[in-house]
Amino acid sequence: MLVLLPPSEGKAASGRGAPLKPGSLSLPALAEARAAVLDELVELCAADEDKAREILGLSDGLRGEIAKNAALRTAGARPAGEIYTGVLYDALGLATLPPDARRRARSSLLVFSGLWGAVRIGDRIPSYRCSMGVRLPGLGALGAYWRRPMEAALPEIAGRGLVLDLRSSAYTAAWKPKGELAGRTATVRVLHSQLVDGVEKRSVVSHFNKATKGRIVRDLLVSGAKPKGPGELVTTLRELGYTVEAEAPARAGRPWELDIVVTQIH
Repeated sequence: MLVLLPPSEGKAASGRGAPLKPGSLSLPALAEARAAVLDELVELCAADEDKAREILGLSDGLRGEIAKNAALRTAGARPAGEIYTGVLYDALGLATLPPDARRRARSSLLVFSGLWGAVRIGDRIPSYRCSMGVRLPGLGALGAYWRRPMEAALPEIAGRGLVLDLRSSAYTAAWKPKGELAGRTATVRVLHSQLVDGVEKRSVVSHFNKATKGRIVRDLLVSGAKPKGPGELVTTLRELGYTVEAEAPARAGRPWELDIVVTQIH
């Protein structure tokens, strides 16, 4: 099983250890594309703070992120699983996973990134600020920029098993499974169900959507479940206590769309 995750906008501070070693990152097929984004981002942030802030879409209170980006080559690096924080990662709780589940996380989780393309949670990276929605002056929109490198690298990484795609829309722009691979891909939407004047109302709640996705990943890792396809994933999630609504796609080559229905927000 391969699980595709979005990064977090906010990130933990870089470590005090050795700086980034680009050649040590997973998915070496992305190395050339990573180098191009890193070069432009560092140059932009070192040259003109105001321009960089505008391009990166940062508020005045986040000016410190510009200096952080300018120093990416010398900043200490930490495992990506420690750098990414926020609601989804808090619920996933990588640091508190049992040893077997932690090993499964290192091999099955793939975090998408505007700067790195995609990384494993064990890859050592510095803290940075560069979302997939950024348009760099030289490389253009990063979502479009990453498509070709991703198309070359991701099908091999996905192998022959299930792909659980939990990315937000900005990050799906960088790569979408196609053909047979799309047919064994499942996407997830979390719906909050409540009764209003005796009538069920359903809505998407951003915070709880992220938290539930984090819990889903944690439960799958801890259980050791190995669903081979979307249909088996539906069964597994129901066995883990989730209310799942899903139907097989009407046409081949389309991903499954799973709705996880919850009644409590926390």
